[in-house]
Amino acid sequence: MGRLSYLLLSGLLAVLDRLLKAWAANTLVLGESRHLLGDVLRLTRAHNVGGAFGIFPGSGGLFLGVSSLVSVALILTFLFVRIRGTLLKTGLALVLAGAVGNLIDRLQFGYVLDFFEVRGFSILNLADACITVGVAVILMYSLFGGERHRASRAPDRL
Repeated sequence: MGRLSYLLLSGLLAVLDRLLKAWAANTLVLGESRHLLGDVLRLTRAHNVGGAFGIFPGSGGLFLGVSSLVSVALILTFLFVRIRGTLLKTGLALVLAGAVGNLIDRLQFGYVLDFFEVRGFSILNLADACITVGVAVILMYSLFGGERHRASRAPDRL
């Protein structure tokens, strides 16, 4: 896949995030829960004025800035930097999709609309899931040597 394909993937995921949030905003009542998958997964509308997992409530301006910088940096990276590795490009595309999805919320509402409640964990949205999975993919890529076969690399020396 070419670099524009990864930008298209990010765009499609950001649009899907917007569609899901529009559905949640029009269907769910703030704070009310509906069972989706037993007690494990519920639909619960929440307005997050802080960061990931609700940390630093009231710091929306800070996270607006961070989302903006990350989005611009990743778009420029895809346009002007040669990125090696399908896993790395996929992880970056997922993070970009999530950053853009939540950035639009912060600009439009002043908060991020969350609605998937994972029992005992958090309430999140598709953008949050994209960021989480994207960062995990980038970490796996980094920790396990990218897409090279470890057996073909020279041993580490002290």
